[in-house]
Amino acid sequence: MPSRRDDAAPLRRAGGAEAVAAPPSSPSSGAGPPVSGLATPPSGGAGGRGAGKEGRGFTLRGGRATHAHGRTGPRLPHFLAFPPSPSSPLPCTSGSLALPVRSRRCCCCCCCCCRRRLARRGSATGADRRTRTESPALAEDAQPTESEKEIYNQVNVVLKDAEGILEDLQSYRGAGHEIREAIQHPADEKLQEKAWGAVVPLVGKLKKFYEFSQRLEAALRGLLGALTSTPYSPTQHLEREQALAKQFAEILHFTLRFDELKMTNPAIQNDFSYYRRTLSRMRINNVPAEGENEVNNELANRMSLFYAEATPMLKTLSDATTKFVSENKNLPIENTTDCLSTMASVCRVMLETPEYRSRFTNEETVSFCLRVMVGVIILYDHVHPVGAFAKTSKIDMKGCIKVLKDQPPNSVEGLLNALRYTTKHLNDETTSKQIRSMLQ
Repeated sequence: MPSRRDDAAPLRRAGGAEAVAAPPSSPSSGAGPPVSGLATPPSGGAGGRGAGKEGRGFTLRGGRATHAHGRTGPRLPHFLAFPPSPSSPLPCTSGSLALPVRSRRCCCCCCCCCRRRLARRGSATGADRRTRTESPALAEDAQPTESEKEIYNQVNVVLKDAEGILEDLQSYRGAGHEIREAIQHPADEKLQEKAWGAVVPLVGKLKKFYEFSQRLEAALRGLLGALTSTPYSPTQHLEREQALAKQFAEILHFTLRFDELKMTNPAIQNDFSYYRRTLSRMRINNVPAEGENEVNNELANRMSLFYAEATPMLKTLSDATTKFVSENKNLPIENTTDCLSTMASVCRVMLETPEYRSRFTNEETVSFCLRVMVGVIILYDHVHPVGAFAKTSKIDMKGCIKVLKDQPPNSVEGLLNALRYTTKHLNDETTSKQIRSMLQ
């Protein structure tokens, strides 16, 4: 590819801030000025040596990715920007979309925060810029602006506990053995006490999970309010509020992971059912129950409804999104649905386009994109009047399902089941037979 020049004209973003210097455009790439969006990967990255044919440099002109050799790539939202490919993969531990860098990790939502960081580096001189791009300055997380900070901090408090919730759920083993022994020997008081003693702390964990779902619901509603408010369009919001967009994606990622773990653990409902039966029997016999202070009857009823759902956390967020739209009648519904469809489209394009997909050296990043894509599809289907599967939908459902089907079956079966069983409009008459057959 053409070598990078120190005196190359810088790529500028909408506010006038400089971004990364673009390579000299070939005659076939057009002479129009570049718009903000995809920035040229520096040498040594995706567009440099060792990147191969699929990793050549490109910039965005008129909404299309224009490569250094003149070829035009697929049309993408302007807030997309890709950092250089890494020389060594690093694990994604935060649950965010960790676009890889050479020496440190970049966590961002749908790549949009990278653009801001590229702009910060743009004022460097040629020599200094070369030094920095050899070891990309894309490592810090998307930082909230002053207008984002209040909501960002509120949501961040919730997300800090998310990983601990998943660890507790993953290590949840249940009290199946103790419960079976107690049921088989109803007259043995020691076995009854042993089973009760095993179940009570587990129900305390289930209460913790349920209460976290309520906190997550409140966090989602706050993010929806910020990302759909007037006068900006959904794409403008995703570009302006990059830190909030990242948090929105992290919530969806957590939600799908939680529900995947819950669906494969029948002990949760078995333990809670035994707890409620035993608690009811104790009340009848006037036996004091130490666990009742943990979970009273009213809370137990709400928890029972929560865990009866196949995907309880996703159901909570779907209801919260629907409620948000119904309570904000002065806000056009398109503000919400367009935000969701834009995120779905970004994830789909990143996953189905080989030259973008090739930059994901960490499989957890792929899983993150897949979960976010499925999550926003389900929310869209619950909020939009005709859903995500209709021909008028702004989500390319055939493309999204194909992306899922192209993955190893054991890694996406839970996501396909989420589309099959937690969407609202899949079985409507407006859904094409082709889409239904794809999900069979």
